[in-house]
Amino acid sequence: MNPLPMTLPPPAPLPPPPPLRLPRTIGNRRPHLPKRTLLVLGALLAVLLGGAAPASAHAALLKTSPGDSTTVQSAPAQVTLTFSEGVLVSSDSIRVLGPDGKRADSGAPRGSGSTATVALHSGLPLGTFTVAWKVVSADSHPVSGAFTFNIGTPSKTTVVIASQDVGGGLAGTLYGIFRFIAYAGFALLIGASAFLGICWPRGAALRPMQRLTAGGWAGMVVSTIALLMLRGPYVNGGSLSGAFDLDTIRGELETKPGAALLSRLLLLAAGAIFMAVLFGSYAKHDDPVERQDLAWGLAIGGTVVAAGLAATWAMVEHASVGIQSGIAMPVDVLHLVAMALWLGGLAALLTALFSRGVRIEREAVQRFSRVAFCAVVTLVATGIYQSWRQLGSWSAFADTSYGQLLLVKIGLVALLLELAWFSRRWTARLADARPKALAERTGPATAKAAPSAAAGTDRGAQKRRKVTAASSGTAQRGATATITASEAPDAAARDADETSAAGRVATPGSAATTDGAEPPAEVPAPGSAATDPTGTAATAAAAGGTAATAPAAAEGAEPPATGPAPGATITPGPLREAQLARQRSAQAKAAAGHAKAEARAKARDADPERRGLRKSVLAEVAVAAVVLAVTTVLTTTQPGRADEEAAAAASAAKASAAQSKGVDVKLPYDTGGPGGKGTAEVTIAPASAGSTNVLHLLIDGTDGKRRDVPEVTMSFTLQAKKIGPLPVTLKHIATGRWTSAEVALPIAGEWTMSVTVRTSDIDEITETKNVKIS
Repeated sequence: MNPLPMTLPPPAPLPPPPPLRLPRTIGNRRPHLPKRTLLVLGALLAVLLGGAAPASAHAALLKTSPGDSTTVQSAPAQVTLTFSEGVLVSSDSIRVLGPDGKRADSGAPRGSGSTATVALHSGLPLGTFTVAWKVVSADSHPVSGAFTFNIGTPSKTTVVIASQDVGGGLAGTLYGIFRFIAYAGFALLIGASAFLGICWPRGAALRPMQRLTAGGWAGMVVSTIALLMLRGPYVNGGSLSGAFDLDTIRGELETKPGAALLSRLLLLAAGAIFMAVLFGSYAKHDDPVERQDLAWGLAIGGTVVAAGLAATWAMVEHASVGIQSGIAMPVDVLHLVAMALWLGGLAALLTALFSRGVRIEREAVQRFSRVAFCAVVTLVATGIYQSWRQLGSWSAFADTSYGQLLLVKIGLVALLLELAWFSRRWTARLADARPKALAERTGPATAKAAPSAAAGTDRGAQKRRKVTAASSGTAQRGATATITASEAPDAAARDADETSAAGRVATPGSAATTDGAEPPAEVPAPGSAATDPTGTAATAAAAGGTAATAPAAAEGAEPPATGPAPGATITPGPLREAQLARQRSAQAKAAAGHAKAEARAKARDADPERRGLRKSVLAEVAVAAVVLAVTTVLTTTQPGRADEEAAAAASAAKASAAQSKGVDVKLPYDTGGPGGKGTAEVTIAPASAGSTNVLHLLIDGTDGKRRDVPEVTMSFTLQAKKIGPLPVTLKHIATGRWTSAEVALPIAGEWTMSVTVRTSDIDEITETKNVKIS
């Protein structure tokens, strides 16, 4: 039987569908706070990491042999450096340069504990020698420096060595940034895993939580590889090209810090297996017995991985050197794991609170609150011990850079504890809010059942409603389909597509509607009065005609400017029907999305306790990130105790150098005869009473060149004690140069030094100068 012809008016333009994205506002505002916080946080981290100075010395140079700026009579066999802690020595750790700039050291340097030694060539000339050194302290940080000593008399010129920028430059900056990423990744990996395993097992199946944990793991892997590649340029002060030198990387793997980084990579491989079980079998198992067995296995394996990763820092950082290192390293492991449980757990809680479609149960928040409290107690206890061990005195808080940074960290931790107190208050309110709200709405009976109901997933009962799908032709009218409210837009689209595919048009009651959405535009049925106000279609149908007779009846009529003529019979094609169906489906989906967004906004605004918890946890995470940045800078700063020891050693070395430097005086003379003018320069080291002093005498002419004279003599007189004159036996060793290795002055005081110069048989003069003998 042929379908009845129908007449359609010109289709009215449909209103534009609402945008298919969430509206700009949720409630009264959109939660942009996390993005703003991240921007501020990034600026703070840039200041702390980018503006940080190169790594401070951790192994302080206590003394050298020969001493800095001292003068020795004969060339020593070796140069020895003594540090405040153990050091790692490489093939170019110590270089000795002579007055002419040539290498004076022989063979590779040797290291033994806190001492580094290098042998010298035999037969070294007189003059000033420069020692340039660079070593790696036992806590993995590079240190460098230089000093000079004299053999015989000082040279007029000394060697200028290039600056050794170890631990600084671009390599040092990148090294510090990746160290921070490693700390942050450790906190996210361990803290989020513990949060999901202990506090919120259901969250292990959720994508946002899985991405957070995997992000921490990936951050640790990338930062560890980068640190291993940057070790060479960081330690040697070279360019970044050394990061791709396989020989350099191989050499770093043989050191203690390199072995620690390699161990960290192996532990991260085990961590990947841990995450696979946590997000796979553990998250999908419904059997309580099997889930409990997996939980025990994950707890043991996770503890081993967490402790091992923390040990890769403890074995090469501050805890590994100094006093009580055997106790300090396990304490440092506890400190790092407690930090990760607290700060990483905060990041996991923040992710759960801000993720769309995720609603964390209040019991999980309460469990994390208890875990965080235990972690904070552990942090405080281990932090107090480490602070005492690293500082050594109260004055170090104000007098050392380490102490000042530690004060900043203590202040930030105090602020973090204050914010944690607010979070605990919001958590307590969160636990009481649901029962109170239910009691007000449904009475005491429902309120008592609320805690058990709240432990579920907060899904609630889904509303069911009827959606009528109409059909024309042979399809039965009035067929109904029961779908959930959340599936209504998709059902409407499917019904519309099926209708258009069959070549039928839906009746006015056939469009599916959803709560809060406008019903789609109704398309009149073929042959209805709404589509044929003139009755042409009905007349043609009664006469047994077809749709083709309608245009003939209207022949000779002036067609309108636009659209079909009134009364014309049009058979709608499948393309038009599909277009209308798609528009109705888009309208329904957009309206449903808008309704869901408004429902979420209302639910969020109706839960002030959860909103307050979001804000306080967000503030905690922001401050925690800054605490991590300060901690990263602290690990590259010399501890206060070592700093004070280094200052004391430097002061003693300075006093020793001042004493060993002795006396250096110049005496101009003029005998009155030809060539009788010149300068006599006398050096006495160490210029101390009761010991043997070395004296050097240099005679220069008016042209500044060394010159010999027929005779020169010297003596010392102490007028206050009426001692002297004590003659000095001089030995001529080179042109214009005399020396004496046995100048003994018995008493300290102001001695008068006399120098007699004879330039001819009759031209002679004596010059005197007071010198202090200590």
